[in-house]
Amino acid sequence: VSSDMIEQPTVEAAVQECSRASDEATENVFNIIGAFDVPRFIYNSERKKFLPLSLTDFPAPNLFGSARDKAELFRERYSLLQQRTHRHELFTPSPIVAHPDDSKSKFQLKTVETLLGNTAKVGEVIVLGMITQLKEGKFFLEDPTGVVQLDLSKAISFFLGLYTECCFVLAEGWYEDEVFHVNAFGFPPIEPSATTRAFYGNINFFGGPSSSSVKASAKLKQLEEENEDAMFVFLADVWLDQAEVLEKLHMMFSGYSSAPPTCFFFCGNFSSAPYGKNQIQSLKGSLKALADIICEYPSIHKSSRFVFVPGPEDPGPGSILPRPPLAENITQEFRELVPFSVFTTNPCRIQYCTQEIILFREDLVNKMCRNCVRFPSSNMDIPNHFVKTILSQGHLSPLPLYVSPVYWAYDYSLRVYPVPDVLVVADKHDPFAVTSADCLCFNPGSFPRSAFSFKVFYPSNKTVED
Repeated sequence: VSSDMIEQPTVEAAVQECSRASDEATENVFNIIGAFDVPRFIYNSERKKFLPLSLTDFPAPNLFGSARDKAELFRERYSLLQQRTHRHELFTPSPIVAHPDDSKSKFQLKTVETLLGNTAKVGEVIVLGMITQLKEGKFFLEDPTGVVQLDLSKAISFFLGLYTECCFVLAEGWYEDEVFHVNAFGFPPIEPSATTRAFYGNINFFGGPSSSSVKASAKLKQLEEENEDAMFVFLADVWLDQAEVLEKLHMMFSGYSSAPPTCFFFCGNFSSAPYGKNQIQSLKGSLKALADIICEYPSIHKSSRFVFVPGPEDPGPGSILPRPPLAENITQEFRELVPFSVFTTNPCRIQYCTQEIILFREDLVNKMCRNCVRFPSSNMDIPNHFVKTILSQGHLSPLPLYVSPVYWAYDYSLRVYPVPDVLVVADKHDPFAVTSADCLCFNPGSFPRSAFSFKVFYPSNKTVED
């Protein structure tokens, strides 16, 4: 207010503001957020908070990143995990030691630099760093302060997870003669999103139209609980050029025509034979065939939404993440016939009421198993290892850039931090559903390869069914 007197325009503005707040809640019920629209936050270690890009001196992200962007990518992954680990109860120094045994159970994180500065043997230290292979066959631990060679021959315990190159680990062991001898490897502890939010307030890290985190909205929470019929259907590898796949889609739509789902999520690849000179033409034709099938079921056509996420072998600019949507000239005819359709990026984010869902189409399980430093002894439990790895790394693709290339300046769009409510990783690995740190992670499996299986998610009670 500019003066002591309250004038009519001020009152009008205030009333408009108040009425807009109620509209905002209804606007924010369901949003698809593309990877290039995810808000960019940078962790400031001095102020111990996340700042939006506009308040920092970082340049706006660019697809053709600079060398600084590549270094920054790893530095940011490190600082994200470091601030999270320091907050964990095992690593926070207790201000007053009430009992002599209490102080012993706490761990202290060291940097690589503190090891390199020692000439004598250093016993029992824990270092947070990234596993790299700087020389063939030799592993190193790297952090922003330096690099140290690792000796893994005596490493007896690898805690749950897939330890790949370029993932961040807590390495425990001793340092002698410029080599860090590792006894045990663990991942940085996972932090449930409620803990993260308690610390950083209701910043909207996720993206979407809401100015603050949708978690805080009681109105949306109520809508979410009341709407028990809401359901999301997830399918991957929807090979639209295969008659059998279209036939099964027919069956699925006819089954759902009496109670149409809120949304169908179709993940690529959309053709069984990737590449080839006719790929784009045939994909246009098969999308048209899908649109015709949808139009046969007016209830679904009218009230369901359709979201398409491209797969690794769909037409587009190669395998670099994040991947843009299918080109408009391919999808134009489909969008005219099915107006409630969205062609989005891979990965993408879905905000439904107060729930945050990340959807990613990539054959990650296979890639991560192939690039393990040490493969887990229990082969049965790969989904558990996999989910633990993704959530503790806080990143969708904790792999070397030559295995899974990323646009350096857009690496932040692959973050899984704060932990979402649901993480859908569409992978050709067998379907699975695992819950960890209040996050439901599932894989719908490959539709044609897994006997036409798909997953249905019910947001009102957070359950998933085959």
